[in-house]
Amino acid sequence: MAAFFPLAPRYRLDDELPWLEGIDPSRHYWIAVNSTDLTIAIPGVIVTGREEFRETILRFRALQPGEQMVLKRASSSSTIHCVSQNCYAIAAEVEGAPAWHLFDQETLESLLMTSHPDWQCSPKDMELGRRLLLQSWGESVAA
Repeated sequence: MAAFFPLAPRYRLDDELPWLEGIDPSRHYWIAVNSTDLTIAIPGVIVTGREEFRETILRFRALQPGEQMVLKRASSSSTIHCVSQNCYAIAAEVEGAPAWHLFDQETLESLLMTSHPDWQCSPKDMELGRRLLLQSWGESVAA
């Protein structure tokens, strides 16, 4: 049997296939890998106020090809890689294999906008947060 090897397409807001399952209250981006039933949660940005939000968006807009922007959270982090003009990647593990999820600038900036302090997720996306919490309860903790 062949090993699962995901190739992540470039996600766009106007994609024909649905790839964004939702964004939970803790700002995890729930993405259907290659628009399939396999869904992962990528940690998004959390800010403490409007000024930090503004600085985060401006840092993203200033990224040049080859540069990176680390999104730090309390228990995890993710990195935005500027691959080329209008092409950004976020690395995430998919079934144990590393994969880069590619986004155009408009799409990734739209995801980053959910870090605004006044943003609220949709009621259906509350369930995604519960699912992430249940997954974390099932993981073992290193001593």
